Amino acid sequence: MKPTVTVHLWAGLRSLAGGQDVVQVQAGTIGQMLTALAALHPGLEDYLEDNVSVSVDGRIMATDLTHPLNEDSEIYLMQRLRGG
Repeated sequence: MKPTVTVHLWAGLRSLAGGQDVVQVQAGTIGQMLTALAALHPGLEDYLEDNVSVSVDGRIMATDLTHPLNEDSEIYLMQRLRGG
């Protein structure tokens, strides 16, 4: 069974998640967490693919969708910064 993880949403995503700033989903990896969030709140799907950065326990996870999560993981979705 996948653990239930708590995901903190940045203000720009909250309106797409029914006004919630914290959402819980069952997921064992970052990829599973993103899929579960999109299934729970379909309005998030477009933003989750290209517009968010995922922070797990204070580390930005750039591309590792297989990074494991557990119930104690501190997870934040933040607006992806672009530029150079």
